Amino acid sequence: MAARSTWCPYNTVAMASDSDRKPLRFAIALGGGLVFAGSLVYFSWQYGFGFDAPAAGDARVFPAAINLLLFTAFALHHSLFARSGFKDALTRIIPAALERTSYVWIASVMFIGVCALWQPVPGVLWSVEGTGAVLLRLVQLGGVLFTLVSARHLDILDLSGIRAALRLPSNRPMTLDEHGPYGLVRHPIYLGWILMVWPAPLMNGTRITFAAISTLYLLAAIPFEERDLRRTFGEAYGQYASRVRHKIVPKIY
Repeated sequence: MAARSTWCPYNTVAMASDSDRKPLRFAIALGGGLVFAGSLVYFSWQYGFGFDAPAAGDARVFPAAINLLLFTAFALHHSLFARSGFKDALTRIIPAALERTSYVWIASVMFIGVCALWQPVPGVLWSVEGTGAVLLRLVQLGGVLFTLVSARHLDILDLSGIRAALRLPSNRPMTLDEHGPYGLVRHPIYLGWILMVWPAPLMNGTRITFAAISTLYLLAAIPFEERDLRRTFGEAYGQYASRVRHKIVPKIY
């Protein structure tokens, strides 16, 4: 066990007194939050001004397959962290208070890697200019704002890992939120994502593979997420689902 301290920085937290370790836990958690924010900024820049497409005659299948593998690897880490066995193994290496922060760090770094390594795919599905392009950009901006509003209804300190890292008590009851965006659809952050990635004024092959693969992942993740929510809230979630019938897109799905 002593050998782990030579490579695992979290063990310094485990060996320190509680009063000494709190600033370090905060620094690690805050760093995770900053890396998470940076990953979103990097994605926004790449998706908006990068993600170019090569000449139409170039190969299509091979880069698209690489992109699928990249996003699958990113998606699988979420499933891995959701496994109780993996959590138990992880907390034997790092303090339990830093489990969520570790997830934020890994997810953010992997997302940056996905965006950096995303392969160009040839082809253009549509190209809109002038007023139409401005309107599409406004829809994308609306998706960003809708996502931020939806996130405000959640416990940001808990999502970022800061609350667990600092062992801060939660002053929010463990209840379902049916207000604002959560009264419109059951997964409003996913709706915000769709509004961000699909109305691109220039939808080339590189962007469409990102939009399609990420959206398919969200659709595949919803049944597992709702299963966990039903376990947590029981019949209350079933009643909520009967009132808010659509999962992502109002009147459609």
